[in-house]
Amino acid sequence: MTLCARLSLPLVTVDTASTNARDILDGVRDEVGSIPNMYAAMANAPGLFEAYLYSYTQFRLECSLTPLEQEVILLALSVANGNPYSVAMHSGIATTVVNVSPDVVNAIRDGEDLLDARLRALVGFTYAMFFHRGRPSPIELKAFLDAGYSQKNVLDIILAIAITTLSNYTNHVFETDLDGCFREFSWIPPP
Repeated sequence: MTLCARLSLPLVTVDTASTNARDILDGVRDEVGSIPNMYAAMANAPGLFEAYLYSYTQFRLECSLTPLEQEVILLALSVANGNPYSVAMHSGIATTVVNVSPDVVNAIRDGEDLLDARLRALVGFTYAMFFHRGRPSPIELKAFLDAGYSQKNVLDIILAIAITTLSNYTNHVFETDLDGCFREFSWIPPP
């Protein structure tokens, strides 16, 4: 893996945040009990932070995929981006919140094929969109649609790619430390 430059910006706290970011951080802290390190990093750029949170919220609320499928996509994209923080976070959310089978989570983390044909098609098409920069082949699109997904789901995947680009790239340049609740799901990208 190529070495990544690291930003020296501090993680933002409620006390050091801009007015806009402070309100968001307060809300997050009230909702989950702490401020995730990724959010504290993103809060250095309120526009980035707000764009991420808005897009993530819309993905969760408006996406026509199930929560399990949403989490599978976010985990697969985090693996594709080689991002330890996001892989650990989405592994934790997948197993403890969404009840994704550990076999599914581990297969995605390890780059193995999924046994479930529909999820395998979802991950395969997500990777096709990611690695081909939004230019899937007709064969890849047909396989995705034949698995029971819709053309709208292609747009859901595009939104997920945008979300993970914002979060994963931020985590890359900050080398974001894992939050305690995700340490058991730590992941090291393959060489």
